[in-house]
Amino acid sequence: MQLFGMRPSPFVRKVLAFAAEKGIALEVVPAGMGSGDEAFRAASPFGKMPAFVDGDFSICDSTAIITYLDSLHPDPNLIPTEAKARARTIWYEEFADTILQPAGATIFFNRMLAAAMGREPDLAAADAVEAEKMPPLYDYLEKALPDSGFLIEDRFTLADIAVVSPMVNVGWCSEALTADRWPRMVAYIAAIRARPSFVGLEAEEAKIVARFKVR
Repeated sequence: MQLFGMRPSPFVRKVLAFAAEKGIALEVVPAGMGSGDEAFRAASPFGKMPAFVDGDFSICDSTAIITYLDSLHPDPNLIPTEAKARARTIWYEEFADTILQPAGATIFFNRMLAAAMGREPDLAAADAVEAEKMPPLYDYLEKALPDSGFLIEDRFTLADIAVVSPMVNVGWCSEALTADRWPRMVAYIAAIRARPSFVGLEAEEAKIVARFKVR
């Protein structure tokens, strides 16, 4: 099985962490952001990453890939089967993909990635998102987190993988998430990042992130 994408994309990280928790080995093939071989273009006709190939089957989009992997390897169960818990898990994944990630990406791109790509960073945009858009998202999650430290069913699920994946990138270039205001969030992110599935990924990502310019 091959996963096409760029480290440290949160969407690539989400799939890799999910696969690692399932014990599924994926070969990461660099692709995306205008690069990628014929296999990537065939799997992702619009250049969206990550893309995935398993024999004669190919698909793109992290949610679609995770759905495929989960169907092949249902254990351990990371997407609850109980109706309300399942719906809430999908909501948190959608929240992470379409609300949390776009906001965090503005910070990450302008403070780290832009310079590495030879583009002029918009630091004012990063500052504005950090000050205005991120705090309400942190407030929402701080209130939503149960005492167990997991978002759904008091256990580790896809919801936790999805929410923490973009926060890894934010954490590399923002110190706005502080324990005095958001103690649950700080502890939660640290606990999820300490899982072997995340530790192994971040060790690989660190080799790339070291080349990025931090503001």
